Amino acid sequence: MNEKLILTMSCPDRPGIVYAVTGLLASVGGNILESRQYNDTAEKRFFIRIEADVPGGRGTIENALTQLARNYRMTLRIGVPARPMRTVIMVSKEAHCVSDLLAKTRENRLPLEIAAVVGNHGTLRELAEFYGADFIHIPVTAETKARAEEQLLQTVSERKAELIVLARYMQILSPQLCEKMAGNIINIHHSFLPSFKGARPYTQAYERGVKLIGATAHYVTPDLDEGPIIEQDVVRVTHADTPHTLAAKGAEVERTVLSRAVRWHAEHRIIPNGSRTVVFS
Repeated sequence: MNEKLILTMSCPDRPGIVYAVTGLLASVGGNILESRQYNDTAEKRFFIRIEADVPGGRGTIENALTQLARNYRMTLRIGVPARPMRTVIMVSKEAHCVSDLLAKTRENRLPLEIAAVVGNHGTLRELAEFYGADFIHIPVTAETKARAEEQLLQTVSERKAELIVLARYMQILSPQLCEKMAGNIINIHHSFLPSFKGARPYTQAYERGVKLIGATAHYVTPDLDEGPIIEQDVVRVTHADTPHTLAAKGAEVERTVLSRAVRWHAEHRIIPNGSRTVVFS
């Protein structure tokens, strides 16, 4: 029986990588359905994502892929596109991002399976339950933060969640939690990242852009709002905008950027590249 697999790989660049991977697939009768690759000449690293139809599935090829990864000092991940990614969505009081994710999941426009919606307030319980998602209220105070994170990790483990999405969750996660779930927590942030601090602020502003309302989706790391960026977008504002219309435009771009980032992660289209990401969108 054939099984579709997604292979994402990164390694030091050298001749023969593509030949080795495609040759291995050919040796078991695998059929490549999609292939994207990128050579980072500055870092001398190679990245490739392959979607293939493999006779016998993962078990047929996993050992050979593991050996190939050793030979090429390769970071290898094997994904299954037919299986939605089990996801915990974390919220506070703002509904625009979580409602977008839940609606798109229900409409099969996001390859997710919602394991739970976790809120530090109970405000969005009815919204989550309207979409058929379990809502778990985990209050957070300075005194209970450590216990709250233990409850979150217990929820993630019990519900076999692979991804945490911070959908305008207005709490800072501890470094320990960030490290434990490294590469599997996505946050949405209004405006661009990083903030304009330190030396050469005008250069930073030029590189990131100003006079625009925007949003950034990024992986969460112990360095607050400094994790590898996945996706960004902007909308222009004018002198006629009010705080209300700015907030509305910001909410729209936030939900759009977050859903793109979540989709690409769930479809195994993102490969870490140090403090950056390679995104085969």
